[in-house]
Amino acid sequence: MMSIRSKKKEKSSQTMDEKLNSLRAGVLGSNDGILTVVGVLFSVAVATTNQFTIFIAGLSDLLACAFSMASGEYASVSTQKDTEQSVVMKEKELLKTNSKQNLQTVSDYYVDQGVTRKTADKIAADLMKKKPLETIINIKYDLQLGHYMNPWDAAFSSLFSAAAGGIFPLVAMTLTPVAYQWQATILAVCLSVALTGFMSAKLGNGLVKTAMIRNVLVGIITMIIHYSLGILLQA
Repeated sequence: MMSIRSKKKEKSSQTMDEKLNSLRAGVLGSNDGILTVVGVLFSVAVATTNQFTIFIAGLSDLLACAFSMASGEYASVSTQKDTEQSVVMKEKELLKTNSKQNLQTVSDYYVDQGVTRKTADKIAADLMKKKPLETIINIKYDLQLGHYMNPWDAAFSSLFSAAAGGIFPLVAMTLTPVAYQWQATILAVCLSVALTGFMSAKLGNGLVKTAMIRNVLVGIITMIIHYSLGILLQA
C-alpha cells in the first residue's frame, strides 16, 4: 500500500518547469489585469464623474480581461502539451526501428558532457535497456516522460491573477475619496506593477531593478495614453 501511494504521489508531483509555467502565467495575468483595468478607468473617469459608471466600467473590464487571459493561456499551453505528446508518440515508434541511432544519440550526449566514449557507451546501453523512451525524450527534447504542461493550471493561474491585479486600480479609483482618487490610483498602479516586475525578474533570474523600472514606466505611459484618450472623448 505504501509503495502504491508513493508512486501515485511521485507521478502527480509537478516538475519545476510546470510550476514555473503556472507562476509565469500568474505574473503575466496580474500585470495585464492592472494595466487594462487602469486604462479603462482613466478613460472613463476623465469623461464622467459618476462613480457608479466608473466602477461598472472597471469591473466589466476586469472580468473580461481575466477570462480573456485565461482562455488565451489555456489555448497556448494546450498547443504546447499536444506538441509534447506528439513528440513522445513519434519517438516511441522510432524506438522500434532506430534503436542503434538512438543509442548513438545518448552516447554522444554524454560525450558532450565530458564523459569518455567508452563510459558514455556503457551509460547509454544501460539507460536504453532500462528506460529507453524516458531517456531519449529527456536527452533530445529536455522533457520528462509523463510530465506535460497543464493548460488548466495556467488558465486558472492567469484568471485569478488577472482579476487580483485589476482589483488594485479599481479599488483605488472607486473607493478612495474623490479628492484623492487620481493620486491613489496612480500610486496603486505604480506599486503593483513594480511588484509584478520584481516577481517576473526573480522567476526569470533577470535584473530586478531594471524589470521594476520598466514595468513602472509602462504603467505610467499606459495611464497617460488613456487619460489623453478620455480627454479626447470628452471633447
